[in-house]
Amino acid sequence: MSVRTRDETPAALVRPIAAGRRRMAVRRRRRWRWVLLGITLAVIGLGAYYLFSLYQVWSTGRSDQTRPVDAIVVMGAAQYDGEPSPQLAARLDHVVELWPQGYAPLVVVTGGKRPEDRFTEAEASADYLIERGVPADAIVMEDQSTNTDESLAGVSALLEQRGLNEVLIVTDPYHALRSRLIAEDHGLQAWVSPTRTSVVDGAESLGRHLKEAAGVAIGRIIGFDHL
Repeated sequence: MSVRTRDETPAALVRPIAAGRRRMAVRRRRRWRWVLLGITLAVIGLGAYYLFSLYQVWSTGRSDQTRPVDAIVVMGAAQYDGEPSPQLAARLDHVVELWPQGYAPLVVVTGGKRPEDRFTEAEASADYLIERGVPADAIVMEDQSTNTDESLAGVSALLEQRGLNEVLIVTDPYHALRSRLIAEDHGLQAWVSPTRTSVVDGAESLGRHLKEAAGVAIGRIIGFDHL
């Protein structure tokens, strides 16, 4: 009895095996096409979501939602031994412009300090405003926070004690949308009035806008307190 070698396999057997292999190869290629299509659509979707967030950051920073509220809230920034940095001073100058127009009976200044500092951002802000005509008894200090989320959580707690929750947030344009969204997360009814004299401009402003857009996009998904 003779034994056929591999080369002697009848054509009737070879053809079905080859056809099966071709079908498997076609299925693999189709699966990879679907995988690549899914990845492409996901990238496009994420890109569109980021660009939409970037547009919102940009447009909110150029809006002015000034209206009568319970309190004007000025977001903190760096201070140097009791003197507001140029960035913080620009925010405070905007509050000085708003105050005489009677939009709110209170101004809440925010921001704590680093371990080596003698003054908090809130203290530096309060002194600056008092020197420029805002009454001391109209100023409330939130002086424990180290970031935007902590600041607005503190503001919410302070105003809740007074039965208040409507705020007008003063900050840099790039920071306006995230500040408003975080304020709303903490139960505040918030609007924004960004300063028009921000020292953050040019390439630095662009970079801040791009970073804020990423923060807004991610924060909406995982929560701003987890950023």
